[in-house]
Amino acid sequence: MKAETATPIAEFTQRLSATRRGARLARHLAVHQLDGWGIPYGSDSSDAAALIVAELAANAVTHAHVPGRDFELRLTLGPKTLRIEVSDARADREPAPRPTNPDSETGRGLLLVDALASAWGTADRVVGKTVWAELALR
Repeated sequence: MKAETATPIAEFTQRLSATRRGARLARHLAVHQLDGWGIPYGSDSSDAAALIVAELAANAVTHAHVPGRDFELRLTLGPKTLRIEVSDARADREPAPRPTNPDSETGRGLLLVDALASAWGTADRVVGKTVWAELALR
């Protein structure tokens, strides 16, 4: 774990329904919270965080949905890093970027996360897994 996330300045956690609506709400809540922390709407950092949250939440809803189980969004603000975590109830579905057909409408989410984040990965939980990404703040 990086020093920035070991001593957070601020933290936000919210459980959301594992639906498309929940995934959209995760993105909206994230940018609202970031604005409250002084990372303004429309800034490069806010836009990158919104895209990362959207992709991780969409993956949790689409590929890791377990009926009756929510997913969790956690944002941890450090001095120079924002850590984004999305936890779901499926430990058997490890995310991995994969090459896609140029005509495909899906399959590029983790490639975007990889391009925007300074680091990302997964961690096991008692139930399910957490997919995390760290974003260097400007």
